[in-house]
Amino acid sequence: MPDKKLLILNSQQIQQKIDRIAYQLLEDNFDEEEIIIAGILPRGNLVAQRLKSILDDIAPFKSRLLNIEIDKQSSTLKSSISTDLQECANKVIIIVDDVLNSGKTLAYGMGVFLNIPLKKIRSVVLIDRNHKSFPVTTDFSGIALSTVIKDHVDVVLNKTNEDDAVYLI
Repeated sequence: MPDKKLLILNSQQIQQKIDRIAYQLLEDNFDEEEIIIAGILPRGNLVAQRLKSILDDIAPFKSRLLNIEIDKQSSTLKSSISTDLQECANKVIIIVDDVLNSGKTLAYGMGVFLNIPLKKIRSVVLIDRNHKSFPVTTDFSGIALSTVIKDHVDVVLNKTNEDDAVYLI
């Protein structure tokens, strides 16, 4: 990777974006009893954990966290989730990832839930790059970046929230 890194978001700004998204999720789901927050591995689950932590403090509803693992190299949907899929039936699903680029990962994440009845499905990304090859839009995003396709967005998230950053490389 090139040595030039442009800081897009620092740790405090990332936390502000995640806080704002959590309040938007609260407003969108205020009358629900329970929502499922599904983080796409490897970094979408870190964003999902932070959203769940905030919602646990501010929301009247219960939130459950699950992880989605997707084979991003496959041309067909190959995935696994960390719970029985039927436990998600008739619930609100919030799919969370760190960066939306082509939309393939988010589309595959939604595909996991296509064979069960849902109340609604929403998508959350920290960074929306606007290079979609798939007809996917985000319902909630931290920031939209207009980048060129050769740019790379590096999201650094730590369990302690210290030294978190988003770089454009």
